[in-house]
Amino acid sequence: MKYIKIMWLCGGLAAAMPAAQAQDTTDTREAKVPVKEGVQVAFRKVDPKDLPGGISIVDVAGQMNRNYMTYSLENMDAWANGFNGNSMWGMGSYLLVIDGVPREATNVLPTEIASISFLKGVNAVALYGSRAAKGVVYITTKRGQAGEQQINIRVNAGMHVPRAYPEYLGSAEYMSLYNEARRNDGLTDQYSAATIYNHASGNNKYRYPNVDYYSDEYLSKVFGRYDATAEITGGNEKARYYTNIGYQTSGSLLNFGEAKRNDRADRLNLRGNVDITLNDFISCNVDASAIFYTGKGVNTNYWGGAASLRPHRFAPLLPIDMIEPEDEASQIYVKNSNNLIDGKYLLGGTQLDQSNPIAAIYAGGNNKYTSRQFQFNTGVHADLRRVLKGLSFRGTMAVDYNTSYNLAFNNSYAVYAPTWNNYAGQDLISNLTRYNQDATTGVQTVSNSWYRQTLSATGQFNYVNSIREKHNLSAVLLVNGWQQSESQVYHATSNANLGLQLGYNYQQTYYVDFSGAVVHSAKLPEGKRQAISPTVSLGWRLSNENFLRGSGVVDDLRLTASAGILHTDLDIANYYLYQGVYTVLGSWYGWKDGSGIQATESRRGDNRDMTFPKREEISVGLEGSFFKGLLKAEGNFFVNKITGNLIQAGVLFPSFFTTGWPVSSFIPYVNYNDDKRMGFDFNVSVHKKLGAVDWRLGIVGSYYKTTAIKRAEVYEDAYQYRKDKPLDAIWGLQSLGFFRDAADITNSPTQTFGQVKPGDMKYKDQNGDGVIDGRDEVYLGRGGWYGAPMTLGINLSAQWKQLSFLALGVGRFGAYGMKNSSYFWVDGEDKYSIVVRDRWTPATAETAKYPRLTTFNSDNNFRSSDFWLYKNNRFDLAKVQVSYDLSSILGARKFVKELGVYVSGANLLTISAERQLMETNVGSAPQTRFYNLGVKALF
Repeated sequence: MKYIKIMWLCGGLAAAMPAAQAQDTTDTREAKVPVKEGVQVAFRKVDPKDLPGGISIVDVAGQMNRNYMTYSLENMDAWANGFNGNSMWGMGSYLLVIDGVPREATNVLPTEIASISFLKGVNAVALYGSRAAKGVVYITTKRGQAGEQQINIRVNAGMHVPRAYPEYLGSAEYMSLYNEARRNDGLTDQYSAATIYNHASGNNKYRYPNVDYYSDEYLSKVFGRYDATAEITGGNEKARYYTNIGYQTSGSLLNFGEAKRNDRADRLNLRGNVDITLNDFISCNVDASAIFYTGKGVNTNYWGGAASLRPHRFAPLLPIDMIEPEDEASQIYVKNSNNLIDGKYLLGGTQLDQSNPIAAIYAGGNNKYTSRQFQFNTGVHADLRRVLKGLSFRGTMAVDYNTSYNLAFNNSYAVYAPTWNNYAGQDLISNLTRYNQDATTGVQTVSNSWYRQTLSATGQFNYVNSIREKHNLSAVLLVNGWQQSESQVYHATSNANLGLQLGYNYQQTYYVDFSGAVVHSAKLPEGKRQAISPTVSLGWRLSNENFLRGSGVVDDLRLTASAGILHTDLDIANYYLYQGVYTVLGSWYGWKDGSGIQATESRRGDNRDMTFPKREEISVGLEGSFFKGLLKAEGNFFVNKITGNLIQAGVLFPSFFTTGWPVSSFIPYVNYNDDKRMGFDFNVSVHKKLGAVDWRLGIVGSYYKTTAIKRAEVYEDAYQYRKDKPLDAIWGLQSLGFFRDAADITNSPTQTFGQVKPGDMKYKDQNGDGVIDGRDEVYLGRGGWYGAPMTLGINLSAQWKQLSFLALGVGRFGAYGMKNSSYFWVDGEDKYSIVVRDRWTPATAETAKYPRLTTFNSDNNFRSSDFWLYKNNRFDLAKVQVSYDLSSILGARKFVKELGVYVSGANLLTISAERQLMETNVGSAPQTRFYNLGVKALF
């Protein structure tokens, strides 16, 4: 607590410091990182001209002038080559740090961010040690500048509009097709023609319901999002401060009952970054951030229920004016009900639907999710030039604390199933059957309490010097460590390493850089817990050579190459995997008197030779500027292998290492599997002024290929080996269409996935053994588990006088998906989506696109196969924004120095052969388009 008080005190003192003259270090029209400050790489900042290969930088602060964002990594794959949103270079599991501390992307808002560095290559990430072996996303927050105090205000009002809802059959069509499914199963119809007609007529929606859970009766057409942010910065040469205060709130599409009043999210964020220069040799920073998040909601999963509740099951509301007055028992229910909706309705249900999302939203109570996040950083910088010119020391420490919990009022409620009559030509309820009781306890329950604490510290000596303005030297010697402990997790997640960086360049022409780390992991056995991760990077600025110097085409051209080996425990799932495990539960044989069925069993063997998996990589990069800045380009080609991944594979050991019953195993985890990735990324931008319009066009992209180059596997058929196949391979059966008739079934291989009939799927017998089973599964395509193999981003901007325009597009290509959700795999008592309209029947046998319907289990039809496979190639128009600068209307002497207004739209368009599928969420809240109006002002 003393540490926290000191930081807040420093922040208050800095805010009270007198102002000095402002220093503008950014171009408000161009996304450019200030050269004076340098760009952030691992544990240091460098001149952009000397940026090592395998790194991409995005200036978020500059972008926000024409690209309002709501999420810190929003559309970064349209700006940063090699990043596809899920991973860098297809590796997954990158480390995200904010101001050097492991945090989450949601811990910071775009208005707080100065820049984001994407560190991809081995040389770029080596200093971060084991946990950063698959890349680092480094978010740098804004800092204060000496000068007159400035206040930036930004206010936004936007609305979310659903892109698409799943489409399900209405009651009458469902009943008709359900009867058909029963006939396919040799059963009689369940619903009469009169019943189907009554549900179709809509004459009495309470007796013959046809519930559309996605209709305006339950959902709004839009919901709002609003935010306001104030940024305050200033100070002098002694102390500089940056403060960000923001508030945002958003609603929900649910538009009835408790959800209408109590379904929204609110977030208040506070940040203060203070830099203090104590004297010519010592400076320090004190940073603090707090996030207060509250999400209010209802005690049910409405979207899951909407995707599963069949439309004819029950009427969610029952009108009390349709209850027979003579039905005294039902009238008593009405009189005693605690949940008389709008004074006119009781809650509907059935014996099987005593709990349903409609009733729960009206009467089930509410909950409140509360999250509190506190983040504290402090650092000291000492200039040691009196000891050695260019030498300095920096130490940092950070403490983060996150906590969350749920508060809920959980109410019980009664639902009623009606018995209808039509004695006098009018539908009336002659009886109600009640299920459950109304009960409001007024007791608030606490659940899902969670906390996470992060401790981080670094200490480093930096050396930067230039000899005769030709020989440029740099060095970093550091110790770095952090630890995250979490509730209900026995072991904290830790990272500790020593790091060394040695760099040299001759007149910014010839570069060499060594970056390495000594890493430590408690996940490995003693004696194997340390390893050295060395990397090297070389660079050559060709444009400084005589054969290119003074060229009218080439402004700047540099070639880089990197190689290295990183040891990592990132993919070691748990601690103590090197230890053998024994248990005394669940066997037939006892070893002591009265023990019953207790026995000692082995579950895992011992392996004291377990070591780190390794990332081994070679990459080559090229970057340049051409035609006096008209064209800029950069790109990287990489090949890496991650070797020694841990597996527990029976095929590597004799069969007697395992037993069937009692289940016992002496097979240990061993370093065995090897993976390979190969690919490239690029970033090309063009800047040209045509007439009065300043145009900028950027195209970024990446492509990678993954291969399983070593696997422990034994298959009878060569086509089933996973070796030499993509890491995200989809495996399944090869479809041959539908069985035509009984003769077709008889003449086909034996099916082992259940009984089949005409209209069911039939599959290719890959090995010719006359049986369709798991051995007939083949490689079907890449699944894109680490992101699409090819990502393409486009950013286009134009400036004309005070009017600016920005458009962002992102394409993802080369992967496949499987239509295996409940929307497509329908059998038994499932809700029917519109895809079943293309079902197989004897009349549609030649044109059908869907198997026959059945009320039984359909394991044969609903299996991974190329029948359900689809290409998920897509191109999204991710953002369009138009901004207008109104500053010219403010006059010469003004309180408001700058004023601007902008309108934007996000997630506007998807171009894809499977657009409807990609825009539709099943069982969760819908995707939305977002339209926003914003105003910003500088005071």
